[in-house]
Amino acid sequence: MKRLLYILIALLPTLLWAEDVSFRAEAPSQVVIGKPFQLRYTVNQRARDLKAPEFADFDFLAGPYTSTSSSTSFVNGKRTSSYTQTYTYTLAGNKAGTFTIPPATIRVDGDDYTSNGVRIEVLPADEQPAAPQQQGNNTSSSGSSKGQTASASSGNENIFIRTIVNKTNVHEQEALVLSYKLYFAGVDVAQFTNNTKLPEFEGFLKQEIEQGDIQTELEHYNGRNYQTAILYQTLLYPQRSGDIKIDPAQFEAVLRVQVRQQVRSIFDDFFGSYTNVTRAITAPGVTIHTEALPKGKPAGFSGGVGQFSITGDISGTEVKANEAVTIKLTIQGTGNMKMLKSPSVDWPEGFETYDPKVTNKLKQTTQGMSGTREIEYLAIPRSAGSYTIPAITFSYFDTRDNQYKTQTVGGWTLRIARSEGESEQTAVVQNYVNKEDIKQLGTDIRYINTGGLEDEASRSSQVVFGTWSYRLCFIIPLLVAIVLFIVFRRRIAENADRVRMRYKKANKVAQKRLREAKKAKDAADKTAFYEAIERAAWTYLSDRLSIPTANLNKDNIESILRNKQVADNLIAEVREVLSVAEQARYAPTTDNDMEQLYSRTASLINQLENQKL
Repeated sequence: MKRLLYILIALLPTLLWAEDVSFRAEAPSQVVIGKPFQLRYTVNQRARDLKAPEFADFDFLAGPYTSTSSSTSFVNGKRTSSYTQTYTYTLAGNKAGTFTIPPATIRVDGDDYTSNGVRIEVLPADEQPAAPQQQGNNTSSSGSSKGQTASASSGNENIFIRTIVNKTNVHEQEALVLSYKLYFAGVDVAQFTNNTKLPEFEGFLKQEIEQGDIQTELEHYNGRNYQTAILYQTLLYPQRSGDIKIDPAQFEAVLRVQVRQQVRSIFDDFFGSYTNVTRAITAPGVTIHTEALPKGKPAGFSGGVGQFSITGDISGTEVKANEAVTIKLTIQGTGNMKMLKSPSVDWPEGFETYDPKVTNKLKQTTQGMSGTREIEYLAIPRSAGSYTIPAITFSYFDTRDNQYKTQTVGGWTLRIARSEGESEQTAVVQNYVNKEDIKQLGTDIRYINTGGLEDEASRSSQVVFGTWSYRLCFIIPLLVAIVLFIVFRRRIAENADRVRMRYKKANKVAQKRLREAKKAKDAADKTAFYEAIERAAWTYLSDRLSIPTANLNKDNIESILRNKQVADNLIAEVREVLSVAEQARYAPTTDNDMEQLYSRTASLINQLENQKL
């Protein structure tokens, strides 16, 4: 039984793997007539009996070639395995057009699986080696190496940029898509530099379309097949009528071209040599003819231009007074969505209203800006009764039918019931952003105090405006503030002078050290006693003489004390106390010696404190 369990556990990853079978077909989306291409069928399980469809619109050249690959990895103790089995056919298009290769079938563990179909566009062959120069596709080059000649022509017919707009006749605020599309054949485009100069798009509102990585594809243009790529794409909304000109754009590409040079060996002739050439490419300008919106705009016109639809609902038609009522409108469609004005709601008299909350869920596509715009209106009825909210109108200009259209939504009858304790009610709004804007009811007006008059004694205890007691209430705090300012300012100045502070606190610090020494003496801790005594003497002299402890020695202490006209006997006592304290740390002493040194040190500090150092 255990052995069977182990076998099941070992086979479990394989069993789970077998449940997820992927069988897909892949091929280029564009090919050139007569040129071979590969069609691949890939399955992630061990499979057999591949049944490929008939390649009626293509020439069968070779295949299928079968290859397999597998891998196993362990990450954090987790085993991950993969297996791929690939069948490759080599085909070629035999006529121009767009064709679909039907799905294939394959058998995995006794079950049949079907792949996806593949749609392929077969492009005509080049009609001539070089297409004629296109108007406005001006190019210039720089950076060619002296003494070298490019092996392939890199003129306008081999690389250029087209300025493409999806329409040149539009109405005001009607979206159009502008694209700068690169065409190249027979040249190797290494990269584009940052020296790109786009026009200002004056007269338009611009919203760029995110592209991601640049992808290339084949396109048959003017009798020749080119690799193409969209370099830049944007939505433009004309803001005025008339002809609006878009200036040319400037791009700069780095081309990798083969050069011919003197052959020095057979390897030079076989492999060739390459160099980078910087080429400036101009995308031509274009003129957009913009028509003004027709006259006779509807009353509820929101500024929308495109195709839209509107829906709406209300949170409830039977509520109590001081409870929130919410109307939610959803506008969906494609057009100048961000420039739409919110439709107006005609709330009944006696409703407290708030600014609408707008939520945009939009995306920019090559068809224009599309998505939804949600508008939430909130109001609070303050009194009971029956009220009617008229239908909400939404008007826009439909660019497909070239006419104004009006849609209506709603038209509700509200029954507002009296709330309990209405006079003291507080309006509470749930699920709305502007909650902080809502006022409390019943607390904004207070009753006038109608109590009895105060007696004479209570009035006499009050501070009366204009009297001296009233003035003193301001004068006294002001004087206190001035005094505190002077005191603290002086203290801050003193604290800033660190040398002076050490001088003033020298005796206080020395007395602290002496207390430590006394505690050590009482505890018969000779080492701690002499360390405290020595530290008390040296620290005191350092602070009083304003010399760092590291620079102090008995000689310069004596010199400084003589310069300050200290008596010779006191100088000798300083020198002797320092010597005794230093020697006593390393020599046996008695308790009497400790007591005597403590007294001499304390006396010495007191005497020096009386000197003008």
